[in-house]
Amino acid sequence: MADTDKAAAAAEQEVQRIKRQVDLLDQRLDNIDSMVSAVAERVMSQLVSLNLTCPHCGKNIEIGLVGSQKPRR
Repeated sequence: MADTDKAAAAAEQEVQRIKRQVDLLDQRLDNIDSMVSAVAERVMSQLVSLNLTCPHCGKNIEIGLVGSQKPRR
């Protein structure tokens, strides 16, 4: 009987440890999502210009990207 109680307690501790790890991972993913969203919003509000050089002919190529923002609620 004592062995069963010890095994159940050990299993419960393992479950609690896994829950804490999942919660920490969830928080980290939320933080990453917030940072990526902030960067994307900032980039979308500005003109982005890419200057490339063609490796074959050596001509410069300029590509302009214009973003638009959705209205905030």
